[in-house]
Amino acid sequence: MDETPTIRLDQFLKLVGLVKSGGEAKHLIQDGQVLLNGEVETRRSKKLHPGDVVTLGEYEAIVEWEEPD
Repeated sequence: MDETPTIRLDQFLKLVGLVKSGGEAKHLIQDGQVLLNGEVETRRSKKLHPGDVVTLGEYEAIVEWEEPD
């Protein structure tokens, strides 16, 4: 069965360098400062999928995965 990979919103923010810690991600998300596909997302454990767009302030990141060789 081919499962699409996912990552949690708070983990993604940290991975792409928009936050320095999980705690910072938690506060920004719960304060309604993070957009997912143009809508406020307040669940830090929200699973992201390839193609999702995460916005924090003026920064935007698109969820992508590299295919393994």
